[in-house]
Amino acid sequence: MPRSIRFPKLLYSYLATEMLAPFLASFLIINSVFFLVKLIPFLNVVLELEIGFADFVRLFLYLFPNMFLYSMPMAAMMGVIIGFTRLTSDTEILAFKASGISLYQILPPVILVSAAIALLTGYFSVTLIPKAEISMKQLMFQVAKEKIDKGIKEDQFTEALGDLVVYVDSIDKESGEWKNVWVSDMRGQVNPIITMAQSGTMNAEIDKMSVSITLNNGSLHRPDDLRSQIISFARYTINIPLQPPTILDGEDVTRLSTRSMTMSQLQESATAFGRDTREGRERLMQYHKRLVLPVGCFILSLLGLPLGLLAEPGRKAAGVPLGLGFFILYYILFTLGKVSAEEGSASVLIGMWTPNIIFLFITGYFIRQAANEHSIIPTKLKDNFAALYDRMVSPNLQKLKTFSFKDRKKTQAGRPLARHPVLRKLSGGRLGPNHLTEGTVHGNVKSHVYHLPGCEFYYCRNCSIEFKDVEVAKQSGFEACRFCTTLPETEESEGNTKQ
Repeated sequence: MPRSIRFPKLLYSYLATEMLAPFLASFLIINSVFFLVKLIPFLNVVLELEIGFADFVRLFLYLFPNMFLYSMPMAAMMGVIIGFTRLTSDTEILAFKASGISLYQILPPVILVSAAIALLTGYFSVTLIPKAEISMKQLMFQVAKEKIDKGIKEDQFTEALGDLVVYVDSIDKESGEWKNVWVSDMRGQVNPIITMAQSGTMNAEIDKMSVSITLNNGSLHRPDDLRSQIISFARYTINIPLQPPTILDGEDVTRLSTRSMTMSQLQESATAFGRDTREGRERLMQYHKRLVLPVGCFILSLLGLPLGLLAEPGRKAAGVPLGLGFFILYYILFTLGKVSAEEGSASVLIGMWTPNIIFLFITGYFIRQAANEHSIIPTKLKDNFAALYDRMVSPNLQKLKTFSFKDRKKTQAGRPLARHPVLRKLSGGRLGPNHLTEGTVHGNVKSHVYHLPGCEFYYCRNCSIEFKDVEVAKQSGFEACRFCTTLPETEESEGNTKQ
């Protein structure tokens, strides 16, 4: 009988816990920041419409699904990076490797956790966001309509409707019907149109997002310098705009938008407008956006694995800042693709999915490099960047430092710098530039390359460690910079190694 495949449940559950704990912490922190950013403009609308606490909580809950679409990918990536950074810093990854557990055996729990978070993000994107948008618009519309109803009182002129002034003699408390209504309409008029009716009501159609006043048994007076009109009617309807503030998060909540449409409605609307038209492309972009970001969440989460493995005991973790940089780069590419699709310079499919394709190749390359115990950034590229930094930036910083401290020949204690006891102890009594001993091999702790006396980068900014000779530097994992490989001391050392 073939043996069944056994999964290391303990290992998988342990790794999942290590990723989910920082994910939840990052998720709470990121959404708290988003909450504070949206709170102030949101409060302006809440206070203006006099929204109660229960409706306030409901409105903010309707905003959360759209916030989660951006916060969950970032939190997922940070959770994987922080989890594996801790495992690497505490040498637990090294213990896994010593036990015969390769990186590819660690990969399944990362894929499962990333896929679960991506599916949850997709559920928010495809299902909850349209429902939340519609519910928020309907609630805001209802609150705005109630604001108008409260503003219309008996035996008073009400100006809550902007250019419409309404006077109601009495209001039936049970049915809400108005008695003896007088309306002055100044919309687009020089002289107001006066309408008088025996009764009237205010109606709100939430599905159509419209508010109207219906008047019964009255007359309409339209004054004009040349010709006036008096029209009698049995029923007359006045459509009115909502004057209370209804702009929330940069969008008029009383109007249906592409964010409120379901996936099928977006496709049907794009076909109706024409897929090559601006309106059609806008709906197709919204359609693909709801799929692109959850897939991007999955890819960014996997990218966190090799970035988290960059940490080493006793060294600063580079995975978190690199992760933030890649996250920003992803959304820059996403924005560029969105703009190109909107302007028609690229198809919607290519423009929206290009960032995911690029990051999929980057993630696959980084994971392969990490699995093969190679640096995820090519050594030649790191050396070129280090050489460029040492050539262009470091000399200018050295000149600035020399210029700033050229008149300071003593420390705060008033003793000469070269005689400071702490510096004398660190340098062995001999101080060269950057407090390193003259004639030794200087090591760059950032690029892990060393420089010999005579090299133009011998006193580089990041050269903070020194070695007795080249052999000691090589045994410590440092390599000669491309300029030092031509120096006699390096060539002689390499010849002795071959012998």
